[in-house]
Amino acid sequence: MRSWSRAILVGVTLTTLSCSQNEPAVARASSTADAAAPVAPAAARRPRIVFLGDSLTAGYGLDIEQSVPSLVQKRLDAEGYTYDVVNAGVSGDTSAGGLRRLDWSLDGDVRVLVLELGANDGLRGLPVADMKKNLKTIISAARKRGIEVLLTGMEAPPNYGEAYTSEFRRAFRDLAGEEHVAFMPFYLYQVAGIPTLNIADGMHPNPAGSRIVEANLWRSLKPLLQAGAPAARRGGVQDR
Repeated sequence: MRSWSRAILVGVTLTTLSCSQNEPAVARASSTADAAAPVAPAAARRPRIVFLGDSLTAGYGLDIEQSVPSLVQKRLDAEGYTYDVVNAGVSGDTSAGGLRRLDWSLDGDVRVLVLELGANDGLRGLPVADMKKNLKTIISAARKRGIEVLLTGMEAPPNYGEAYTSEFRRAFRDLAGEEHVAFMPFYLYQVAGIPTLNIADGMHPNPAGSRIVEANLWRSLKPLLQAGAPAARRGGVQDR
């Protein structure tokens, strides 16, 4: 945790700038891809796992196939799960930004939502209560649609003081307990603050770091897949 805090403090300015500059490009790319992609018949579409997040989800500094959502897709395919992973990560996004695009992100037959937001709230020192409220609204909206939720925790930079960092960390854990959702306490566990596992900014995982994040996240995600897996993975039980 402390190494992660030091890394945040060193990289906060660089990260904020890079994310802000990258955000419009990500949005345009998503819009273009959606417009160009052929529309498949509804019956042919597979159930979805949506990753709603910021640059950590988008795979900032990586090739798209090296991002955590892409690695999860590869693992799903290798283990025989019939899900499509949707990378709804936008660099620079806060919890409020994720909430604003929630309806678009949950379009289609979404079974699981991986909620990775809050890092930029912490980097900007935004009120923790507002972040928690936004995340709670996202979780509630997903649950009303029958979607399983995996919430991932994050750390705030130390320059806002111990009181803020403690409140920030506690907000994720409290929210997971209050909403009874699956919880990964720290998204960058075993990666944060380790130079050999991050790109040059010291904030975003490199390909090796991304693989570690995916492996750690998989342990929290897999039980949700078993609970809502397609019939082929549940002994022929009718898919919901």
